[in-house]
Amino acid sequence: MPETASGPPAARSRRRTALLAGGVLTAVAAVTAGVLAAAGSGGGRQQARTADGLRHTTVEVTSAHCGRGWTHPEPGRQVFELRNTSGAAAEVYLTDAKTGAVYGEVEGLAPGTERPIRVTLGKGAYAFKCLPDDADAVTGPTVQITGGNVRSGPAAVPVTQQQLIPPTLAYQKWIGARTVELANKTDVLRAAIDRGDLPAARAAWLPAHLVYERMGAAYGTFGDADSAINRTTAGLSGGVRDAGFTGFHRVEYGLWHGESAGSLRGPAGRLDQAVHALRDSWPDQRMDPADVGLRAHEILENTVQLELTGRTDYGSGTNLATARANLDGTRVLLGCLRPLLKTRDKDLSGLDSWMTRARRTLDGGEHDGHWTALDALPRAQREKIDADLGELVERLADVAALTDVRRTA
Repeated sequence: MPETASGPPAARSRRRTALLAGGVLTAVAAVTAGVLAAAGSGGGRQQARTADGLRHTTVEVTSAHCGRGWTHPEPGRQVFELRNTSGAAAEVYLTDAKTGAVYGEVEGLAPGTERPIRVTLGKGAYAFKCLPDDADAVTGPTVQITGGNVRSGPAAVPVTQQQLIPPTLAYQKWIGARTVELANKTDVLRAAIDRGDLPAARAAWLPAHLVYERMGAAYGTFGDADSAINRTTAGLSGGVRDAGFTGFHRVEYGLWHGESAGSLRGPAGRLDQAVHALRDSWPDQRMDPADVGLRAHEILENTVQLELTGRTDYGSGTNLATARANLDGTRVLLGCLRPLLKTRDKDLSGLDSWMTRARRTLDGGEHDGHWTALDALPRAQREKIDADLGELVERLADVAALTDVRRTA
């Protein structure tokens, strides 16, 4: 994906903030030492190689002089120090002059500030695009690189909101079918508790919960329904005894901690009502197309943070099953996005391979329909699960970046 530099917190988009947390910021920080070493000799001129061994070029960011300063183009790995000498904050893209593909970008570049991007450029035509706040985009002069055998990249051809509508609608339709399935399975869970059959309720709990866990990319659209259906004790002063502790995990706690069927009828009934309300309201909901690529990354990011740490286990010991369901949900969303990714993600086959690897790794925790609890896993197996899912999360960050809706005008 293209190099991304973070702007001031108020100027960052939700997607890029998430990506910075995932590791892109490290690449930007690695450049900083070299930039600081060269800052004293700066000006608006081409700079020599610095402590990082890369060529540094100071580029001006203004509406009148977007990209001024890049006068001696060369191929290879290099750093552009983007200096905003205007009176307004701006986004800045380094683009392929022919295709519009973005090789590097800076968000929220405030007046009087400077920020680096690091890119690899080969033979081709390039141009900086400056997008000031509350003003039209300005494209700077085209710069030609004519020599060398360096391969440019990575880069992302921007997607439009319109292009994201078909995959979003396809995913919404899939979610609609899942809400029906969820209601049916939650009915089974509630019925078992109502008749006092706790073994049957424990058997029914996981199938119902996994349906919900496969729907992770839609949680933001669910609104308050998500808390009613799948809340944990996080932020609740009363913990598991707090009246705000509701949904699947409240029922899970009771089923695996010796509570009576009578005490669980209320929580199970409220869970069932919340699920039916979600099913009935879903046809009127609309997901934001700009969010779907980010969700593909967030689902498994949350899995690593919550499920693989055991923070969401309230007695059933089924975190690995939940992680597997999250993976299934991610695969569905990637399938909807595939038409856009095929022309943008050069490592899509590699992502597919890691999805398959993660599935096999998680499936190693299931035996004859029973899932091993995290604390019962051998250390080597748990480390492998953590490593494989962690690597997959890093690769999914590219999907979020490639499907980001960027300003073009």
